[in-house]
Amino acid sequence: MSTNTSKTLELFSKKTVAEHNTAKDCWVTYQNRKIYDVTKFLSEHPGGDESILDYAGKDITEIMKDSDVHEHSDSAYEILEDEYLIGYLATDEEAARLLTNKNHKVEVQLSADGTEFDSTTFVKELPTEEKLSIATDYSNDYKKHKFLDLNRPLLMQILRSDFKKDFYVDQIHRPRHYGKGSAPLFGNFLEPLTKTAWWVVPIAWLPVVVYHMGVALKNMNQLFACFLFCVGVFVWTLIEYGLHRFLFHFDDWLPESNIAFATHFLLHGCHHYLPMDKYRLVMPPTLFVILCAPFYKLVFALLPLYWAYAGFAGGLFGYVCYDECHFFLHHSKLPPFMRKLKKYHLEHHYKNYQLGFGVTSWFWDEVFGTYLGPDAPLSKMKYE
Repeated sequence: MSTNTSKTLELFSKKTVAEHNTAKDCWVTYQNRKIYDVTKFLSEHPGGDESILDYAGKDITEIMKDSDVHEHSDSAYEILEDEYLIGYLATDEEAARLLTNKNHKVEVQLSADGTEFDSTTFVKELPTEEKLSIATDYSNDYKKHKFLDLNRPLLMQILRSDFKKDFYVDQIHRPRHYGKGSAPLFGNFLEPLTKTAWWVVPIAWLPVVVYHMGVALKNMNQLFACFLFCVGVFVWTLIEYGLHRFLFHFDDWLPESNIAFATHFLLHGCHHYLPMDKYRLVMPPTLFVILCAPFYKLVFALLPLYWAYAGFAGGLFGYVCYDECHFFLHHSKLPPFMRKLKKYHLEHHYKNYQLGFGVTSWFWDEVFGTYLGPDAPLSKMKYE
């Protein structure tokens, strides 16, 4: 997934598309649904710009499939998708119902059979990446589910709500897509503290890794220090699994309390509710310090001093890899060997949040019987 997939894609009418029909402003549609702005591509097209300008403001589905004219490679479609997709062509019904919304920030019908994509419904097959870039219709979602209004600060809504636990747990795990950056949690000066860019994690913690490993290497056998470092990385994978399964997903043990709901929401519920929010995919340093402190004290209490330095360095390095991996599983186009892991994690969000707790691997899921396989059932949706 390319890094710009979190943008909101708009709906446009047929009339609007038809108006973009010149060399300086050239739009085309594909499958009478996807709209591409290919103005910048005109000069780069191997067949010359005239072959595209003939279809300016029109649909190119048939010409793209016509091998007698030119057989287009898979990369041609990927380039269109990654670099030039700007929106979707509204059906007549959508034009009448939705284009009165000046922002056009709505979920649209994308599938060939005309079925409507609903991000709040768990599905057997993972939604295509283009669907994960389309914003939820906030007003309709609130009217339908009676849960949270994405137009208003979320945390205070939870604290003041009269939700029952079953309803909260059901709704918080059914994804929404905000589409305008990050949804407001506090709605005040505290808001920046809830957001963390992916690059903050290595900047904050890799120096700590280097320091602890450096101390170990200077004061003990270097080969053994490297071994303990690797042990620390391995132990982290178990901690990762345990934290995700038993702390972040303490759904079954959640008390009937708005304070408990708010705590759950801040720890992990927000991520399941808005899984494509790229500023809430890695852990804020302050929260990590709180969660890390008990493990730090335990390691240094149980192990000889310099063993602890090496083991802790490995564990902390494992955490950095985990958080970076988590971000890129959501927001990057990954190499083939990583795509299965990406699919596995996204299915945890869009198929079954009660399975698939491993992020950097599914090893511990297989060990403990929580592997999210192709035949795994969907999480139950109790409330509509």
